[in-house]
Amino acid sequence: MRTALTELVGVRYPVVQTGMGWVAGPRLVTAAAEAGALGILGSATMSPDRLRAAVREVRSRTDHPFGVNLRADAGDAAERVRILVEEGVRVASFALAPSRELIARLKDAGVLVIPSVGARRHAEKVAAWGADALVVQGGEGGGHTGPVATSVLVPQVVDAVGIPVVAAGGFRDGRGLVAALAYGACGIAMGTRFLLTSDSTVPAAVKAAYLAASVTDVTVTTKVDGLPHRVLRTPFVASLERTGRVGTLLRALRHAAAFRRLSGMSARSMLRDGLAMRRGTDLGWGRVLLAANTPVLLRAAMVEGRTDLGVMSAGQVAGVIEDLPSCAELLESIMAEAHGTLRRLAAP
Repeated sequence: MRTALTELVGVRYPVVQTGMGWVAGPRLVTAAAEAGALGILGSATMSPDRLRAAVREVRSRTDHPFGVNLRADAGDAAERVRILVEEGVRVASFALAPSRELIARLKDAGVLVIPSVGARRHAEKVAAWGADALVVQGGEGGGHTGPVATSVLVPQVVDAVGIPVVAAGGFRDGRGLVAALAYGACGIAMGTRFLLTSDSTVPAAVKAAYLAASVTDVTVTTKVDGLPHRVLRTPFVASLERTGRVGTLLRALRHAAAFRRLSGMSARSMLRDGLAMRRGTDLGWGRVLLAANTPVLLRAAMVEGRTDLGVMSAGQVAGVIEDLPSCAELLESIMAEAHGTLRRLAAP
């Protein structure tokens, strides 16, 4: 299936595996790329040295294109961009809108820039700055998410910008791919569906929690880091909801110290990132501090398997996923179902 996404990036299928922190490491990205999708490394939880090593590991395992997800507000964003350029990474994706200057630097080096957005105004801004394509995530998507449903947001953005749009939020199969194409998108991006594959390194106990969840077991909370975050509903998330402001800030302080140890970042680097976040988002220091909760609570679940002490980001689609195929099996089933759906719709 050839679309604007496959032509732009050079992948076989119009499917993107999103760059999830602690989840989208070399093994998953390699499997997704080998299966024909665009695999994206989640680098926000990696040090620059670990990022370079991860890129080289993927490169040693596959000749297919892949990308890296970056934090546009990171104090060392320029250093990470340099790593991508030096290592010949095909695509840079961003969870937050990158600056005009960052986009220009990447494009000058031949790197495709594909930011993720959750609102029309953000899409129009980065498109005007030179982004090559967009991942547009509706409210059904996991992790940080917005209030507008995919079925409303994607066609709205498609009509507003003149660059390829990849739809995200609520996709898991070939029917969804066909629906996205009907909305005017050139492909789909999936996080939760790739997390729930046999190629994902997420612990078995965590995968079991996802598979056991119903659609109503996926909720949105602001108690992780102050922003709307779609996660699995668990007793631990319920306890976060009951925690007052002082308790929440004390937890964030502990998690900031823990993340500093895990990432190898210096206190100076973390302060620099905090200042960058304040400039980029106009957040107060309390909200900036809460950002430390996200990587630590995600790691507790996604790396350590602690469903009782960690947070599990989840799209609503988690409630209807029931199996753990390999990435190759997943892509084969998606494309077979998409072609079958298109044939059925075209039949007289």
